[in-house]
Amino acid sequence: MREGVARVGRLLRYIVVRGLLIIPTILILYTLIFILLRVIPGNPILSALGTHYVPPEILQEKMHRLGLDKPLYVQYFDYLWNILHGNFGESMVIEGRSISKDLAYRIPATIELTIAGFTVSVLLGLLTGTLAALRRGSKIDYSMRVYGIVAYTLFIPWLGSLFILLFSVYLGWLPAGGRLDPSITLKRITGIYTLDAILTGNPAAFFNALKHLILPALTLGIVLSGAYTRLVRSNLSDILQADFIRAYRSRGLPETKVLKYALRNAMIPIVTYMGLQLAILLGGAVLTETTFSWPGLGSYLFEKIQYRDYSAIQGTIMVFAFMVGLVSLIVDIIYALIDPRIRY
Repeated sequence: MREGVARVGRLLRYIVVRGLLIIPTILILYTLIFILLRVIPGNPILSALGTHYVPPEILQEKMHRLGLDKPLYVQYFDYLWNILHGNFGESMVIEGRSISKDLAYRIPATIELTIAGFTVSVLLGLLTGTLAALRRGSKIDYSMRVYGIVAYTLFIPWLGSLFILLFSVYLGWLPAGGRLDPSITLKRITGIYTLDAILTGNPAAFFNALKHLILPALTLGIVLSGAYTRLVRSNLSDILQADFIRAYRSRGLPETKVLKYALRNAMIPIVTYMGLQLAILLGGAVLTETTFSWPGLGSYLFEKIQYRDYSAIQGTIMVFAFMVGLVSLIVDIIYALIDPRIRY
């Protein structure tokens, strides 16, 4: 009993320490973005408005309203203080437009795409990696290894454009972009359209949202599955040749049970890599969302970079950093729970 309480206490302390490490990570990234945006020559207001001339009094008024006429160190700490109160500022392009509302509206789209792409990548990686490990040295093994290498080197916009050309333009099976047809109505609850359709009992919206999700999720999943293929094959091959696997087989255990035990042991390093891949998925969402006109954080960031919208870029980057940090924390916790060698 005491040992169990002590273990829970150590785990909670481990979670708190890992969680606190997210803060300096976000601060370092914010500092870099803050500096990079301000060393770029030119006036950000003129860049955002897309013109080289604005009356001086109007320009000064906009600079003052957005706080860009303050010293840099004041701007730095003002923005941090506002974020602590849930205020990411307002857009330089659309006067009075709340960036917090924009981010809140777009985050569910990125989460939906990330989960779908992650699921595809894990399933493909586990399937191809397991096949390669079970048929080591065979044609299937070589085919899966080639798949892993090719998938890992694919460029997301190229593969996405190829899928659009094939499945949307030529075959007409799937939509080329967006999240939902204009003719479909759906009550927004979570912002994750497939989930909202289930919650509201709207099958038409569910299948329509699913059709829009297939191509971007498949594109993102295929590109990231190559690394899983190689990792699963390598780890599972080593586990299958271990002494305890030979002992299981010598006792006459069915091959399915042997494979189950082998996969469970091989999953320890793979779970860690899943967390890293999930973080990469958030970055890959920028390319995928712009390719498929997916209205998430990635396409929002790309749009705001074009306009050099300081507040929007900083806010989006910090949200990305927090999400990546949160995913890393969850993976650390899972890793600590499944691997008894981890000390916390």
